[in-house]
Order: sequence, then C-alpha cells, then structure tokens
Amino acid sequence: MHSRTLASSSSSFLPMLLIGILFFVFGFVTWLNGALIPFLKIACELTEFQAMLVAFVFYIAYFVMALPMSALLGRFGYKNGMLIGLVVMVAGALLFVPAALSATFSLFLFALFVLGTGLTILQTATNPYIVCVGPRESAAMRISCMGIVNKGAGFIVPLLFTAWILTGMEAYSDEALAMLSTSDRAALLTELSQRLVQPYLLMALVLAGLTLFVWWAPLPKLDIEQQSGQYQWQKVLAYPQVWLGALTLFCYVGVEVIAGDSIGLFGQSLGVAHFGTLTSYTMAFMVLGYVLGIICIPRWLSQQQALLLSAFAGIAFSIGILVSSVESTLLASLFTGWLGIPTVPDPVFFLALLGLANALVWPAVWPLALDGLGKLTATASALLIMGIAGGAVLPLLYGYLAEQSSGQAAYWLLIPCYGMILFYAVTGHKIKG
Repeated sequence: MHSRTLASSSSSFLPMLLIGILFFVFGFVTWLNGALIPFLKIACELTEFQAMLVAFVFYIAYFVMALPMSALLGRFGYKNGMLIGLVVMVAGALLFVPAALSATFSLFLFALFVLGTGLTILQTATNPYIVCVGPRESAAMRISCMGIVNKGAGFIVPLLFTAWILTGMEAYSDEALAMLSTSDRAALLTELSQRLVQPYLLMALVLAGLTLFVWWAPLPKLDIEQQSGQYQWQKVLAYPQVWLGALTLFCYVGVEVIAGDSIGLFGQSLGVAHFGTLTSYTMAFMVLGYVLGIICIPRWLSQQQALLLSAFAGIAFSIGILVSSVESTLLASLFTGWLGIPTVPDPVFFLALLGLANALVWPAVWPLALDGLGKLTATASALLIMGIAGGAVLPLLYGYLAEQSSGQAAYWLLIPCYGMILFYAVTGHKIKG
C-alpha cells in the first residue's frame, strides 16, 4: 500500500507541475485586466461603464465559447486541448499590437475576447484534471495550491504593469489633457496606448514557449478523458448540484472580478495615487486565503464548511465597503501600514479583503458539484466553466450602477451574490439528481 501511494504521488507530480505553470499563466493574463482597465480608461477616454467592457468581453468568452471548446476537448483530448488553447492565446496577445498602435478600443476588446477564448479551453481541461488526478476529498486542497500560483501571478502583474507602463501618468491627468489641442491630445494618448506593444509581444513569446513545453510533456490520461467524447447535457441538468453550482460560480466569479478589476477604478476615483497596483492588494489576500485552505482542508475544515465561512466573510466585508468612510485609512494603517505598504481608504481595504473571502469558493464548489458524476464529469465541468460568465455580466452591471450613483454605493450588488454562495454551502450542494 505504501509503495502504491508513493507511485501515485510520483505520477501526479508532473501533471501538477505543468498545470501549476498553466495556472500562473491564467493569473497573469486574467489579473492584468485590473491594471489594464484604468489604463485604457485614460488612453481611450472611456466612461466607467465602457472601461468595464474590458472585463465583460474577456469573461463573456467563457460563456460563448464553453460549448464549442468542450466539444473540441472531447474530440482531441485534454493535452491537445491545452495546446489549442495556448495557440489561441498567442494569437490574442499578438492582436494587442495593432490595437495598441492604433489606440482603437474595439480592437482591444477583440484581442481580449480571443485571449478569453484560449483560456476557456485551458480552464475546461485543467480544473477537472486537478480534481481527478488525486483523492477527491483533498481536491479543494490541490485547487488551493493552484490558486496560490494563480493569484500569486495576479499579485505580481499589477506591480510589473505599474512599473513598466504606468510611469509618468501625471502627464495624462484630466487637467493636463484639457490644456492640449485636439490633435496634440490624440497624439499623446496614442503614444500612451503604444506602451502596450512590448509587454504583449513578450507575452506572446512566453505563451509560444509554453506551448512547446506542453507539446513535449508526458501527461497521463485520466479515466474521465476516455468518457469525454460525448456530452450529455440533458442528463447533467438532472443534477441540481451541478446547475446550482454553475449559478454559484456565476456569482462568485462576478464578485471576484469586481473585487480585483474595479478596485483600481475605485481607488482612482478616490484620488489614490498608486491605483494601478491596487489589484495586488486583493490578490495578496486571496493568496493568504489559499494558504489557509491548504492548511485547514480537509484536516480541520470540510469543503462545505470552507464555503460557508467564505460566504459569511463576503457579506461582512461587503457591508464594510458600503458603510465605511472614504476619509479614513484606519484599517490599512492597522493591518498593513506597519509593513511600509501604502495605505488606502477603508472602503478600498474592505474591497481588497474580499480576496480573502473569495479564495476558497472556487476550490470548494468544484468537488461538491462534481461529486458522484462519473461519466458526466466532463459535461458537468463544461457547464461549471460557463458560470465564469458572471465575470462578464456582474462587473458591467457594477459599472452601470456606479455611473448612476457612486462607485461605493454600487457595491451593494455584492451582497445577493454572496447570498447565493451561502445557499449553495448550506443546501444547494446537497440537492442531488
């Protein structure tokens, strides 16, 4: 028995390493949006609602492309699916070059949609792989490990983006731009947009190298891979735990993206000078949450209990965003100020704390939703991936509400979303077909 366990651990090491690298790529590409949104708001002269279209087109790709990408996965297998996804992402990164050179917002949106399409098939392949590559009861722990890598990339990328791209932004303030003629203003903003050319060319090069790495890597086949050729949607919809899980992920991804992608805009509206790095605050708390998940699940917390705690914390922090003063920096001074980290207003800090509340939702929902599905695992996984569309719809709704009232008041939208997560933790996952 001991030798068999060692062999199993050894055989799962390479898939875990490879998928860990892929999750880093997911995080890098995904959470770059948090810094990209306020940047494009300036470079393309956008309203808050228009700026949130960046998140919309990126995440709507998961919904639009989930079914065709899952069929493609069933036809070509998990490894070939990963390769196809990476090639599509290379194309998306390269599309940023003409978008940046012309400062055309519609081209940026198209490039983001292509990147999201590539990530759709990668996510559809890798999440069930992580669940099934080891014992089901520790699946949340393995996904938490991947989450640390993913959000670790999300912590790093805004800092890199700020250092590389967001230097000298005082020349692009509303006051500075208002003093220029129309032609000078357009030329200056096009020059700002062109700062994106080098980063995205580098991203395309790295993705191409990773494609070659995946091509040569020996990945074991899983039992579910032999069953993924046919997708049985009517059968899987007979399992309420699955479609309720997809709805829960819709709400979760929505609040996760709002916390990560709107924090820069919110901070910018409050006059926070380092607004481009604020996504790193949210990601740092998510990494902390994943570390707690690895330590506590399943030793002291079940996956269901972790989901319950996450929902309660999300509701509490959302109320904090709504009722705290934008003039106070008490929370940041108490918790992170002594580390030399620049302080932020209390509502911004509560928004960053949502990273801690959100961290364990995704790793807890997946194994609960896929429990006992057997041959329907691949179909159910594709349905769960469609829940990522919440990252498209809810941030856009937030942007609309923020324009109607204020950025702070619009965060009431978070509370019913965490209510759905709470329902799934208490009752929803128990409703079997």
